[in-house]
Amino acid sequence: MTTVIAFIFMFGLLVFIHEWGHLIFAKRAGMLAREFAIGFGPKVFSFTRNETLYTIRLIPAGGYVRVAGEDPEIIELKPGHHIGVEFNEDNKVNKIIVNNKDKHPNARVIEVERVDLDHDLIIEGYELGDEDTKLTFHVDEKAFFIMDERETQIAPYDRQFASKTPAQRAMQLFAGPMMNFVLAIVIFIIIGIAQGTPVDEAKMGEIVDGSPAAEAGMVEGDEVIRINDTPVSTWEEFTSIVRESPASELQLTFVRDGQEEQVMVTPDEVESVNEKGEPIHMGQIGVYPAYEKSVLGTLTYGFERTYETTKLILTNLMMLVTGQVSIELLSGPVGIYDATDQIVQTGFWNFLLWTAMLSVNLGVINLVPLPALDGGRLLFVGIEALRGKPVPPEKEGLFHFVGFALLMLLMIVVTWNDIQRLFL
Repeated sequence: MTTVIAFIFMFGLLVFIHEWGHLIFAKRAGMLAREFAIGFGPKVFSFTRNETLYTIRLIPAGGYVRVAGEDPEIIELKPGHHIGVEFNEDNKVNKIIVNNKDKHPNARVIEVERVDLDHDLIIEGYELGDEDTKLTFHVDEKAFFIMDERETQIAPYDRQFASKTPAQRAMQLFAGPMMNFVLAIVIFIIIGIAQGTPVDEAKMGEIVDGSPAAEAGMVEGDEVIRINDTPVSTWEEFTSIVRESPASELQLTFVRDGQEEQVMVTPDEVESVNEKGEPIHMGQIGVYPAYEKSVLGTLTYGFERTYETTKLILTNLMMLVTGQVSIELLSGPVGIYDATDQIVQTGFWNFLLWTAMLSVNLGVINLVPLPALDGGRLLFVGIEALRGKPVPPEKEGLFHFVGFALLMLLMIVVTWNDIQRLFL
């Protein structure tokens, strides 16, 4: 149950912060954000606030912000339609009743001749029973369609996604991944405040009981300056040599209380995998890096860890694209849940670290220029900015449709691989 709660919290936080970024910048640009959704499928919970419907949906596989104009509008009025209209105190139409007009006795029923709800905001037509007098009704910019007794706010062109400048649209699309990077930075800073940040030097922190380092007599605070005849000045240099020396005796020269001392240590040989997913053996002596607490160090740590995680994910992504690693190493929701289960057992701070890394991963993946992802849509905004006119909507729509289908196929393959790893 602990893992289920942790996974729901983590998933909800990552999706919420991503979609919140899209929502905030859509509203800042004056776009009508129709819906802010966590999950897909049937609604579990919903409420409306400031023009936006907020929903939690049944299937935890992502989320979305539905902005007016990104998809074809749900309701379209055509000449010959019979509709009901109601008015506000300014004598402008504020409700357009599409069906069930008998439930609205105060509505005037008209036959539509022409409608422009994008620019002029007018409805022209004839009141039933008086086909000789053509009427023109001005529509309030925040009027609602009423269909099946459900309200849908109209979206004049200046509230639609396409009406905004390429810069505004690009920012709205980029804001989701950007917020994932911001979340990761904040989490890393929180971890730094609570635990401190690792020092650059090869200084020992916690020593694992029963480890080669403990058996050799090393203690917290020892700073390694040389391994055999190789000078060591950073933690990365120290760990690199140790990992490359499984079951090989090493002479460590370290400083303790201002005095140089030496010990012989033989790293344990442990199994792991390299960046290509191939099994390897590496050395470990059972030590953790030393940590320090400082305001500047903590702030720097948040940005540095986010940068290093981003670089690692991009490197692995390039290796996947070039065929250097197998698609079998990818994990979907099932694999992430299994990894979360293992990490939760190791403590809250490791779970928080895992959340930050997944947030970076979500940000990076969404910026990849693939169909249906933020990066794919940003690609079309960039093309429009370069050529001075947008790509025809039908071509862009086909691109995203085919790409989305391929992504769903990839998700099925990845999920199948996750299940096989769990049960085979």
